[in-house]
Amino acid sequence: MTPYLAAAPPPAVRVRAPGKVNLSLRVGALQDDGYHPLATIFQAVALYEEVTATQAPQGAGISLTVSGPQSDVVPLDETNLAWRAADLLARHTGVAADVALHVTKGVPVAGGMAGGSADAAAALVACDALWETGVPRSELALIAAELGSDVPFSLLGHTAVGTGRGQILTPAMTRGEFHWVFAAQAEGLSTPRVFAAYDGLVTDAPMPDPASDAALMSALRAGDPVALGRTLHNDLQEAALSLRPSLREVLGVANEAGALGAIVSGSGPTVAALARSRQHALAVAATWTARGVADSVWCATAPAQGARVLTAVAPAK
Repeated sequence: MTPYLAAAPPPAVRVRAPGKVNLSLRVGALQDDGYHPLATIFQAVALYEEVTATQAPQGAGISLTVSGPQSDVVPLDETNLAWRAADLLARHTGVAADVALHVTKGVPVAGGMAGGSADAAAALVACDALWETGVPRSELALIAAELGSDVPFSLLGHTAVGTGRGQILTPAMTRGEFHWVFAAQAEGLSTPRVFAAYDGLVTDAPMPDPASDAALMSALRAGDPVALGRTLHNDLQEAALSLRPSLREVLGVANEAGALGAIVSGSGPTVAALARSRQHALAVAATWTARGVADSVWCATAPAQGARVLTAVAPAK
């Protein structure tokens, strides 16, 4: 009797990439190229997007599925950053873009925490491994910058200073672990709308200077959460609050709960609160939940690693 041989699974690679919080975000005036110059300090947090890339039959092209919180609002076509990342890598390397992508959400959607950028970074790493294209990380970072200003940081992770549009990164030294709590809202805020509101509020913004955050960088090097909480900064916060005034209450409740600092994350509407410890983070989260000011609350430590391969089923040789 011939033994039954199960078909080998198709080649697949699973990669995870972190969300982020902007410890500082300084924004210059709108330039002729349509972008704002930025000086920002990113910190990757242990909330992750996972992307699984599975080899599809020849000629199948790219397909995409999504699961996890708020997955119903994530586009499943070529407007999705993970899809765009796979397509861009295929064109860059000359391989056929035949891949089935599955995204497992773990970062709030449209919350200023770069969940979509993490998807793009994870898709780049996953497809590079799946297709065995061997693109160096430095080159992947250049490809990532074509997809969005936050995507290179999702590749790098940890803590970094971002300049230019945020895509020019310099790793930053940190000590110890920081404890964050995030109050997310079901309805996101459009990043272009927030920047437009900023332009209406600030008519003569200076060129942003990373040197303005010397005290924040010192707090990171010392591993001092109290000092870090005092130095959090976001030029876009007032613009986000003008579009979503209810976020003032979210910030206020965090401060009432003893947060070391509270800030709108990026372009919002997620609010990030820095806690003294894991237990304090849980207490801040419980206060937000009890007051009903957030649709979901998330706790995470930081800094976290950048995009990395978790599992891989290698192609048959």
